[in-house]
Formats: sequence, structure tokens, C-alpha cells
Amino acid sequence: MAIGKSLHDRSGGTCELCGSLPATVEYTVSPKSDSVENQVALCDTCFQAIEKNETGDYWRFLEGAIWNPEPAVQALSYRLLYAAKASDWAADILGSVEPEEHIVQWALSAFEVAEVHRDSFGNALSNGDNVVLTQALDVKGTSFSAPKGTVVKRIRLVPDNIEHIEGKINDQTIVILTKYVKKG
Repeated sequence: MAIGKSLHDRSGGTCELCGSLPATVEYTVSPKSDSVENQVALCDTCFQAIEKNETGDYWRFLEGAIWNPEPAVQALSYRLLYAAKASDWAADILGSVEPEEHIVQWALSAFEVAEVHRDSFGNALSNGDNVVLTQALDVKGTSFSAPKGTVVKRIRLVPDNIEHIEGKINDQTIVILTKYVKKG
């Protein structure tokens, strides 16, 4: 679908992700509505990469797009980076930004969670929850351990593994097993 006048005005006629090619497609960032605030102006190349679920080096330019002031562009950039997080460059970019929680939830809503993440007491966990460690944990790859009782704020659920959550301890994002936390 061709981009409308107001979206064209906002984007300046260029793709809001790569910033280099002419925008030709209005892309609605699901699951939001079709209003201009939830659409991103894309070039054909970026649109085709999204349609093909491309997760490779093509998306390296998202290092700039993630800082776009438009929430829809931030959410789509975060979503694409999250899908490519197995690559060091994507993980580095994700680690360098901290978008508002509603942007992260919007971005991650595309990754359906078949089952519910549960803490050690069976309580359902959600993105943005605070948890407390129920035992001391050695943090692999670092020189510190997290003592029992450490509060981990604003966790993120790992979509493809209900036994894992992500959280920051000592300014490092780590993966934590849900069996070692209780909802705070």
C-alpha cells in the first residue's frame, strides 16, 4: 500500500528504518491499530526483508533507527533486533538502548508465548515485573555473583523458553532461570 500524505510528511519520503531508500510501503506495527502513529514508512527492500523474516547482517543499520523519536519505529526496530539477538552486533545494540517499557512490550508482543513463565512459587510472570532471587547465583562470564534477595527490576520474558527471563544485575543483562526467582 502506498504511503499516505501524513506518513510521507513525517518520514520525509524516505524509509524510516534504513533512511536511505524512498519509502513506498505503509507498514503497520502489530498488534496496534492502523493509525499513522502505529505505522512505519518502509522502502521495498526493508519490507521484503521483514516479510522473509530476515535476521542477518542486513539489519545492522537499526543501530540508528532504534533512536528514532517515533514509537512505532522504535518498536519495529527493537522487534527486528530481538529476532536477530543471537548475533553479537544485535545483542550489543539491544544492550545499549533502554526504550520505555510500553515500547518493549509492544515490540515483543509479536513473539507469542505458548506457555506462561512462572516463578519458583508458581506465580505467573510478565514483562516488566520485578523479581527477587531465591538463592545466590554465580553469573557466568562475569566476576561477580548475585546474592540471595537481589531485586531484579523490569524483567523481560524470553519468548522461546518459559524457564528463562532476562534482567539487569550490576548493569549487565543476564538470563536467569525462573526456578530461582519469586515475583516481587
